[in-house]
Amino acid sequence: MIMIKGWEVNTLEAKRFSQVGEKLANIRIDHNSTVTSMAVVTQGDIAIDFRFTANYTGLGFIKVDGRIVVSDDASVPDAIVKEWKKTGNMPPDFANMVHNAVMSNCIPTALLVSRDLQLPPPVPLPHVDVTQQKPSPNQSAKGMEVA
Repeated sequence: MIMIKGWEVNTLEAKRFSQVGEKLANIRIDHNSTVTSMAVVTQGDIAIDFRFTANYTGLGFIKVDGRIVVSDDASVPDAIVKEWKKTGNMPPDFANMVHNAVMSNCIPTALLVSRDLQLPPPVPLPHVDVTQQKPSPNQSAKGMEVA
């Protein structure tokens, strides 16, 4: 079973290229998670250095560097690290877990930083559409319910 034992952020870098209020059309936000290094730290534990980036085309970027410590008792950590150092690849289940952990921990951080820099949020926010409806004769018109 693969389990995350530790998590830390080492570097947080962000920059806005345009002026506040400047309108840019077609802003694209690209997310990327990259493993920058990997090493066995103890029997069964792997330290994985990562870099998460949210690039706002022509508008700015947010970059988070950090480390997660992963325990994997189902496979041999030495083999995972050796394969990654040789080919840059990890077993699919292991890679999914690592990249999903990086994304799920870095997106909230990027969301707060984007607010401070007045960049668009790096995730689509839910859109509430409240339309005025005429109440039917059987329906009370006392208030509106939003789910």
